[in-house]
Amino acid sequence: MREYLAIDGNTAIATAMRQINPDVVAAYPITPQTSTVQTFSQFVADGLVDTEFVTVESEHSAMSACVGAAAAGARVMTATSSAGLALMWEIVYVAASNRLPIVMLVVNRALSAPINIHCDHSDSMGARDAGWIQIFSENPQESYDNMIQAVRIAEHPDVLLPVMVCHDGFITSHGLERVEIFDEGEVRDFIGTYKPQMPTLLDIDNPVTYGPLDFYDYYYEHKRQQVEAMRHAKPVIIEVGREFGRKFGRSYSLFETHCLEDAEVAIVVLSSTAGTTRVMVDRLRAQGLKVGLLKPRVFRPFPAQELVEALSHVKAIGVMDRSISFGSMNNAGPLFLELCAALKIYGGDMPIVDYVFGLGGRDIVPSQIEQVAHELLKIAETGERGEVVRYLGVRE
Repeated sequence: MREYLAIDGNTAIATAMRQINPDVVAAYPITPQTSTVQTFSQFVADGLVDTEFVTVESEHSAMSACVGAAAAGARVMTATSSAGLALMWEIVYVAASNRLPIVMLVVNRALSAPINIHCDHSDSMGARDAGWIQIFSENPQESYDNMIQAVRIAEHPDVLLPVMVCHDGFITSHGLERVEIFDEGEVRDFIGTYKPQMPTLLDIDNPVTYGPLDFYDYYYEHKRQQVEAMRHAKPVIIEVGREFGRKFGRSYSLFETHCLEDAEVAIVVLSSTAGTTRVMVDRLRAQGLKVGLLKPRVFRPFPAQELVEALSHVKAIGVMDRSISFGSMNNAGPLFLELCAALKIYGGDMPIVDYVFGLGGRDIVPSQIEQVAHELLKIAETGERGEVVRYLGVRE
């Protein structure tokens, strides 16, 4: 039996975790992620799950415990945010390099300094090359759905990589919305029973060593294997999304479009801001302006060729980045830089502009998105791009 609840994104994630019933959760509280593991710990205390909940003294220890549990053959989940993810840094790489299918919620929050507890994407973007799959959620419903799918994606024998499910701090994590909650039996049936694909620490018949010293004799080959795993992840993500749609009625892929088919210009943006952009696209369409939206769902592996094909017909592209890659070309954002590289490799000579916005939780309002659309339409008409990187809503 399915039900509809008014819950926030963190509660939606904790509910998905309860239905998944992982073997181990090791976590440390950090704003604005705290309510996720707090809610889940109550499920543990109430006997609603069989999970071993490990309370630790830091996020570094949380990911270390997750790595140990996953290496021992457990289905493992955790959650973090901002400085917590940064403190995990060393072990985040260990998890991916050892091909451990850990699933982790990352509640996107700015990194210090100055200290800030509100949303931008600097935390997950800082970890974009750590070897984790990264899936972004627009709203609590997508967070719930993505958490369930992430288990299947991570544990697929052709992948075996950890997955970050990301949603926006306070905007999605604490924003109350209507969420469809599936029957627990349906969820358990979809994810299946966990069967480790590789020998584990507790498999005495097939002894293995974890964390060995690995110099130039085999290190290179192990990194190459991670490349193949990430390459295999794209078709797995697509297939799991389709299967999810057949079972639950909502299909997912690598990205989502809105009014893009006949658009002259496109706005590309991740996460919750895509919802505001979708509304503005409809308003602009009502005025006869051919504006479209492309919302990437998956940032790692980056669907370069697929995005270029979807955008190939537009006359100008505006990318909205909620983080900065300091010292990069024009100090642009990561999403813009990835898409620029994709266009260069797979074809596409239309002008592309980066709009940095919302750092540290600064509001992005409809009028600013309308500004982006009108600037792109002017660029499409004149062919003159002007400033490559622009800043929305910043005081000059």
